[in-house]
Amino acid sequence: MIVRTATEADAEALAAIYGDAVLHGFGTFEEDPPSAADMDARRRVVQERGLPYLVAEIDGRVLGFAYAGPFRPRAAYRYTLEDSVYVSPEAKGKGVGRAVLSAVIVACETLGIRQLMAVIGDTENAGSIGLHRALGFEQTGVGRSVGFKHGRWVDIVHMQKALNGGDTRAPDGPGVTLTGH
Repeated sequence: MIVRTATEADAEALAAIYGDAVLHGFGTFEEDPPSAADMDARRRVVQERGLPYLVAEIDGRVLGFAYAGPFRPRAAYRYTLEDSVYVSPEAKGKGVGRAVLSAVIVACETLGIRQLMAVIGDTENAGSIGLHRALGFEQTGVGRSVGFKHGRWVDIVHMQKALNGGDTRAPDGPGVTLTGH
């Protein structure tokens, strides 16, 4: 397995993997699958901020991706990012998510990030919750019935991982540049 930076050439694979999650899962609350062009634009926005957007590839085929983006747009959140991870249906449970998310965590540590957040769709999303827990995230809360998708109310699970000493000392460096208010 190769974990590498996502490129424009990965747009179709990203759209297919994410589109499956949109249509068949609760990990995202998006309801209409974005196009490959939309996925590539999203990738560029993350990477233009200097943040990691990575893919996991086996035998030349992209089977999963993960990235970290701003948690919230206000300046005080500049040391906190939120991760996202998606794996193709045929690759679930085969270490793809672990490999690509682990690499995103390392990249966030290199950036000096202090907190990495996960907002996981569905309390029944055992795969994502278990992956995050295995990588050192702790559950910090549940938002009950905050989304309505596929004909049912869906919860979100908040998980968090401290990086670089977390809140044990003042941050080093300027943090991530955010736009917004």
